[in-house]
Amino acid sequence: MEEIFSPMKINYLLAQHSHLETQRLILRPVTLGDAPDIYRYAKSTSNTRFIFPPHESLTDTLERTADYFGKEPLGKFAIALKETNQLIGTIDLRVKENRQAEIGYALNADYWGQGIMPEACHALLDLSFNTLRLVHVYADCLELNVNSARVMEKVGLRLEARIPKARFFEGQWVTSLQYGMTDEEYFTEVNQHLFPK
Repeated sequence: MEEIFSPMKINYLLAQHSHLETQRLILRPVTLGDAPDIYRYAKSTSNTRFIFPPHESLTDTLERTADYFGKEPLGKFAIALKETNQLIGTIDLRVKENRQAEIGYALNADYWGQGIMPEACHALLDLSFNTLRLVHVYADCLELNVNSARVMEKVGLRLEARIPKARFFEGQWVTSLQYGMTDEEYFTEVNQHLFPK
């Protein structure tokens, strides 16, 4: 099993699975052509408040897209609507040492409350445990970010840690929550049909 997790093998598998498909979505590499769609939500503090400073211009978005998604694209996906290929958000799987990975995401607020992000997260959990053979996947959010915490709970991640004063945010120290799932928990839930096929 250890041989499976060599960094070269993981990168090869991520490159092989750079396009994932769900019922409504295509997860694919982010391109500079997606910048207008990213800017559409990244300029709004209602979308970016807990994630990153809002983008100041389309040029700002183009530069950030090239720097973050273009420089090291493996494990980073556009969340695109299957019908139109329009980017409505992004999601990444940041593989760490010891067969761990962290999921991070952002979604255009126009699509909140439609089950889009849980659908995308399920695809990355499937990739993590069935293809990459990871043993633990986690995500974190500020305790104030109740929408993100709800997504984590919906996909079966469990609260693993509550970290006081984890980040200085909007003039105060705030608590961070880490949610996670092990491979055993994932396959137990799959066997109980709690995960979509």
